[in-house]
Amino acid sequence: MLTNHLKREGDINSSQLRTEWMDQLNLISKEVIQADELVFVKQSMSTPCLNGIVDAKGSYLIDVNGNKYLDFHGNSSHQVGYKNPYVVDAIKRQIDELPFIPRRFTAEIVIKAANALINKTTSKDYKVLFTPSGSAAVGLALKIARKVTGRHKVISLWESFHGAGLDAISVGGEFVFKKDMGPLMPGTLKAIPFNGYRNLLKSESHEDVANFCLDHIEYMIEHEGEIGAIILEPIRATDTHIPPKSYFKRLREICDRNGILLIFDEVPTALMRSGKFYVHQNFDIEPDILVLGKGLGGAVIPQAAVLTRTKYDVAEEISLGHYTHEKPALGCAAICSTIEYIDDYNLEENCQIQSKYVKTKLDELYGKYEKIGDIRVAGLLISIELVKSRKTKEKNDELAEKVLYYCLNNGLSFKLSGGNCITWHPPLIVTKNELEFAVGLLEEGLKRFS
Repeated sequence: MLTNHLKREGDINSSQLRTEWMDQLNLISKEVIQADELVFVKQSMSTPCLNGIVDAKGSYLIDVNGNKYLDFHGNSSHQVGYKNPYVVDAIKRQIDELPFIPRRFTAEIVIKAANALINKTTSKDYKVLFTPSGSAAVGLALKIARKVTGRHKVISLWESFHGAGLDAISVGGEFVFKKDMGPLMPGTLKAIPFNGYRNLLKSESHEDVANFCLDHIEYMIEHEGEIGAIILEPIRATDTHIPPKSYFKRLREICDRNGILLIFDEVPTALMRSGKFYVHQNFDIEPDILVLGKGLGGAVIPQAAVLTRTKYDVAEEISLGHYTHEKPALGCAAICSTIEYIDDYNLEENCQIQSKYVKTKLDELYGKYEKIGDIRVAGLLISIELVKSRKTKEKNDELAEKVLYYCLNNGLSFKLSGGNCITWHPPLIVTKNELEFAVGLLEEGLKRFS
C-alpha cells in the first residue's frame, strides 16, 4: 500500500502505472535505466528513471529512441530553456578566460553577477553570498538569521520544501524527506500553510484563511518566544498556493514588531516564473533574506545564492559558507547570461501573455470537467487539482496519475504534486502553440479517464 507522504512532492516511482510504463519501454530504454540503477543510489521520486535522454533543447527533451517531450517539469530550472545559446556561449567563454576562482580572490564576473541579482531587487539594499545548491543556501540563510538575532528558533510551514540537507529538512514540512532520519535541528517549529482551496476552516475566503494562518503564527510567537526567523515559499512551488497581498503585509508587520527575520525561499519560483523577477515583488514587500537557486544556472550549472539586507552583513568574524566554489566563475557567467536573456528577449511580457492564455484555456476545461476541483495560476506557475467530487474535494490521485502517463506517452512531461495536482512549470520561452498542445493533451486524458 502506497502511503500519502510519498506523493507530497512528486509522482510515485513504485506504483502500478509506473510499472506498466516501465514494461512498455523498449530494450534500448531498459538497458540505459538498468545501467543507471547499477551505479546510482535508489531514492524516492528519482529512481527508477522514466527513461534515458540524449538531448535537451529549448522546451524539449529527446529520449534515447528519438521521442520528443515538451517539458513542463525541468526540475524548475529551465526558465530560459535548455541549451540556451546565451548561457552556453557565456559559459564557454568563461571556461577559456577564467574557469575557477580560489576562495581568497575575486574577479569581475562574480561582482557583475552579484550586482545583477541586487539590481533586480526593489530596494537594491542587499548583499550576496553564492552557494553550490539551494539546500546549502537555505542552511546559510538560517545561519545568518541566528547570527543577527542571537536566536536559534525558526518557524516554517507544514508541506513546505526547502531542500534535502539535514538543516533544510528540519525546516521542511514533508515527511518523505524526514522518514527514518532521527533527530533533526532543534528549535524548528511548524505553522499552518496558506491553502485557499483545502484548509482547516473549510473556507473559500482567501482573506479569512490568511488571517487564520497568521493568527496561528502570532500565537506561536507569543507562547514559544525567542523566534529568530520565519522561512517560507511566497508561492508554494509544488502545488501553486498563492496567498493574498494582505497575508504578506501582515506577516511583514509581525516580523518587524517581534524582531524576527523574514526569509523567502524562491529557489524554484524566482527569475520571472511568477510574472515578476522575484516572487515577492507580486506582493509589494521585501524579505530580510532571499534564497535563490535552480534557474540561476540557466539549466546548465548548479548554482544558488543568498541575498541578505545590507545591515545584516555582521558575520565577518565567522565563516558562513566557506565553499570551494564561493566565487563561482562558471555559475556567475550563467547568472549574468540568464538575466540578460530574460531582459533582452522580454520574457516578462511573454510570461504574462502566456499566463493569461493558459488560464483562459484551463478555465474553459474547468467549465467542462467536474473532476477539476481547482486551477491556480501565477505567471507560469500552474497547478490543476483533480478531485472525485467538487463538493467533497476528495483527492483523485488515480485520475491524476492516469493523465500523467497518458501525456508522457504522447509527448508532454510534468510532475504530480500531493498525489492529485498536475503541476506545470513551463519555461519562460513557451509559446501559445505549445501551451495549446499541453491543454489539448490534458483534455484528452480527462475525457478518456474521467
